[in-house]
Amino acid sequence: MATDIRSGARPDVRELRSAEFSAADEVWREYRGMVGDPGRDRIFAVFLAGKIVSLARCRRHADGLEVDGVFTPEQYRGRGYARMAVAALVVACHNDDLYMYAVENLTGLYAEFRFMSIPERDLPPGVRERYTWAAGNVEGAEVRPMYRRAGL
Repeated sequence: MATDIRSGARPDVRELRSAEFSAADEVWREYRGMVGDPGRDRIFAVFLAGKIVSLARCRRHADGLEVDGVFTPEQYRGRGYARMAVAALVVACHNDDLYMYAVENLTGLYAEFRFMSIPERDLPPGVRERYTWAAGNVEGAEVRPMYRRAGL
């Protein structure tokens, strides 16, 4: 892993233990007030000098796994940290199909990890349920349903 040019520190990427979820919750406070659930979630973080600089979450629904919560605070963006967090998630969760609602401007990033666009109706109902407020207009919500087949 390369050293961060701005800080001189080397990023560390790993899955959080449930006891560390509160640290992720603190970072996510800036991002829709998300919180991790140790019973359903796997959270992957990029650390720089011991501080979380990017996160990605894989949430288990009864009918599928959803990738969400990919977030990097403003001051750490543009350094590839989200890519590192997503890469760790994809490797760790590769035995299952993965689904997501991707923010439109990040679909290229997810395509690098073999996520492909799918019709919303092809998402598992448990994943689709999170966007019922969009009333079938996910384009208007600037998100795109995506899917990644299990495997490396």
